[in-house]
Amino acid sequence: MELVELLGELVAIDSVNPDLVPGGAGETELAAYVARWCDRAGLAVELYEPAPGRPNVIAVARGLGGGRSLLLNAHLDTVGVAGMVRPHEPRIEGGRLYGRGAYDMKAGLAAIMVAAADSARAGLRGDVILTAVADEEFRSVGTESIAGRLRADAAIVAEPTELRLCLAHKGFVALEVESLGRAAHGSRPDLGVDAIAKMGGVLVGLQELDRRLRAGPTHALLGSGSVHASLIEGGQEFSSYPERCSLAAERRTVPGETDAQVLAELQAILDEAATADPQFLGAARIVFSRPPLEVSGEEPIVRVLRRAAGEPEVIGAPYWTDAALLGAAGIPTAIYGPGGEGAHAAVEWADLDQLEGCARVLLATATEWCA
Repeated sequence: MELVELLGELVAIDSVNPDLVPGGAGETELAAYVARWCDRAGLAVELYEPAPGRPNVIAVARGLGGGRSLLLNAHLDTVGVAGMVRPHEPRIEGGRLYGRGAYDMKAGLAAIMVAAADSARAGLRGDVILTAVADEEFRSVGTESIAGRLRADAAIVAEPTELRLCLAHKGFVALEVESLGRAAHGSRPDLGVDAIAKMGGVLVGLQELDRRLRAGPTHALLGSGSVHASLIEGGQEFSSYPERCSLAAERRTVPGETDAQVLAELQAILDEAATADPQFLGAARIVFSRPPLEVSGEEPIVRVLRRAAGEPEVIGAPYWTDAALLGAAGIPTAIYGPGGEGAHAAVEWADLDQLEGCARVLLATATEWCA
C-alpha cells in the first residue's frame, strides 16, 4: 500500500511543464517532495537546478564499496491537462490509479523511489543512484545535465513499457525549410513569384522520401525511419504573392542514421525541386535533434534485468526518451517500467499491479547488480 499511496501523492502535485504550457507549475514542488521523501528514506540527497527554476533530484543509496553502480531515472514533469476532469485528484478504481502523470511517468518515479529506498537497507556494495529529472517533455535539460554530471556502470529508465524490456527507440531531427518568392500585387503574375506554391515540390519530395524509408526497414526492433511535414506558414496578405514560405518537418531516425544523413536527404529534395523549377529558391537547416537508443541484449545489465523480470518480451519503442542521452554518454541503458494508458491523453491511468511488480524487479536487479 505504501507504493500506491506514494503514487497518489505524486499525482496530486501539479508538475505541468511550463515550456509546454505557459504558466505551468513546473517541477519545483514535486522535486522538493521527492527530495524530502528520499532524505527520510536514508538516501544522500542533492537538489539542484540544471536551468533556472527547473530542479533535478539526485538521491543515492550509498553502497559499502567495491560494487557496481546502478542509475535509476524518471522524469518529474508532465504535459498539460486540457480536457481533463480534476487531473490532480488521484482516483483508484479497478486496480488503476487515474490522474495526470500517473502513467507518464509518476508510476515509474514511485517505483524507482521505493526500489532505491529498499536498496539503502539491503547492504549492497555498489551505489544505487536515483535521478528524478526536469523537462523530459520538452528539451530534456534535466537528464542532459545528469549525463554530463554523473557516471554509473549501468542505467534503467522507468518509462512505461508494460513490464516489457525496451532495448531500442527512435531518435528525431527537427527540420526547417524556407522557400523564397517575390512579393507583388495579386493582379501582377508577371512580377510575383509564389513562395507557397514553390514549397509544393518539397512536400511531394518529403512524401516520397517517407514512402522509401518505410518500404525498407533496417532495424530488427524499430523497423524504419520516417518523415512528415509538421507546420507550414507563409504569405503577407490575401491579395499578394507570398515572398516566403516556412515549413517545419520531423524526421524520425533509427540507430545508424545520422544528422548529416538526414540533412543530405533534405538537400537532395531541394536540389530536385530546383532542377524541376529554375525559379525555386530554398534552404534547409536542422533546428534540433536527439539520437536514437540501442543497447545490446548481451550487455551485463540487460542480462541481469531479464533474469529479475522473468525473461520479459523484448521490444523497441517508436517514441524518444531520456534513455538515449544516458546511452550517448556511454552508460549502458535499458528501459523498463509499469504499464497503463493515456500518455498525453484526457484520461490517464497506471496499472497498480504492474507498479508493484516493477518496483520488485528494480530492487531485484539492483540487488544482483550492486551486490
